[in-house]
Amino acid sequence: MTTPPPPAPGRSPEPPPHIAVDTVEAPDRRSGRERRTRWAPSHGWRSRDILRATALVIGLFWLLRLLWFANPLVLAAFLGILFGLAVTAGVDQLQRFRVPRGLGAFIIVFGFLGLLAGFFAWSGPTLAEQSRELRNRLPEALDRIDSWLEANRGGLVGSLLLGDDSATAAAPAPAAGDTLRGAPPGAAQPSGAVGAQRDVAERLDADSTRAVPSGGVLRQRILGQLSGATRYFFPFLSSTLAVAAGVLLVIFLAIYVAVEPRTYHDGLMHLFPHEARPRAGEVLTAIATVLRKWLVTQLIAMLVIGTVTTVVLLLLDVPAAFPLGVMAGLLEFIPTIGPILSAVPAIAMGFVDSPEKALYVTIAYWGIQFLENQLLIPLLMREGVDIPPALTIIAQALMALVFGFLGLLVAVPILAAGMVAVKMLYVEGVVGDDIDVMDAGDGKD
Repeated sequence: MTTPPPPAPGRSPEPPPHIAVDTVEAPDRRSGRERRTRWAPSHGWRSRDILRATALVIGLFWLLRLLWFANPLVLAAFLGILFGLAVTAGVDQLQRFRVPRGLGAFIIVFGFLGLLAGFFAWSGPTLAEQSRELRNRLPEALDRIDSWLEANRGGLVGSLLLGDDSATAAAPAPAAGDTLRGAPPGAAQPSGAVGAQRDVAERLDADSTRAVPSGGVLRQRILGQLSGATRYFFPFLSSTLAVAAGVLLVIFLAIYVAVEPRTYHDGLMHLFPHEARPRAGEVLTAIATVLRKWLVTQLIAMLVIGTVTTVVLLLLDVPAAFPLGVMAGLLEFIPTIGPILSAVPAIAMGFVDSPEKALYVTIAYWGIQFLENQLLIPLLMREGVDIPPALTIIAQALMALVFGFLGLLVAVPILAAGMVAVKMLYVEGVVGDDIDVMDAGDGKD
């Protein structure tokens, strides 16, 4: 093995490539100054760095666990902030007329709640009467649809919706305790297990008799799916106190955000380094603008769609037009999926009269949604984030599967906020592409 040559006289040895050089000068008797080389590692983790990183990972893990455990509270808080951004716009307008921000927020929030209460008080008797009619006649409508599908079983729609379940449902069930499940009638059974098997069979038959409602195959399917979906999507509805607490949380968060938006904005800015604060402020402002415009657009669309749907159903003489119109307006808050959910009971009620009326109701709902997407939404949202429909459906499905109904409610605004951050921080900041953050608008925010 060859040894490196010794350093030249008067010169310091060359350091290894992974060692940084820290050179200092010290006085000397002969030349007055001499160079002295001190070597120090240029990389590597010190003990405090390892402890700091470990504490950061553990803290992040427990923070995510806490957010997952309290996800209903987090999603309700997001809804409160979302409504607070919309209220802030109205408070800013009232402040121009020297109205204090606290009073302006109180006027907007409780004025809106008062309008809602007044509307339901004015239309309460009609809504209550037609809601009872809807509950009473909807099973009849489902049975009529089932009968129509049975009559058209050879067609594409009937075969897809019914399949072979009707034959299975029509077959008589074996008597409880006659034989062991799956065994032929004359098969011998172990004598020691006959009594226990008979008891189990009787309990299973009793449970299935209680669980299966009367009605057709389609009605049984829908009611079974609705019962499962209700338990999964609306577990919070089992507690009236939880619902009231969630509503109060949204209301007061909206008021607090609207009264002092600058306080929360400045608090978020303290989380970023000084050199990153200007860009972070631009991103947060763009996100707030997009969320505010999206919410205002949705609220106006809810009012318009609810009114138009009620008028169209009254013109078509569909039973329970008022509650169906209110349902269409409320579900309009959930893009893409909400209009489909609101159309199903209206089409079913059309079947009470005739399949032709159900077809007219279907065409009417399709036409309303077409006019909304082509005229109303582009007119209201002149500047916003254009979210692709496929991405919207994927986000809604994912949030609904993970977080239930609350996740479905906030899926689209969370997606819109995320798209703004990705465009500004990654596409513009990292990739370097020039992209319009606010589509169909006057330019970038």
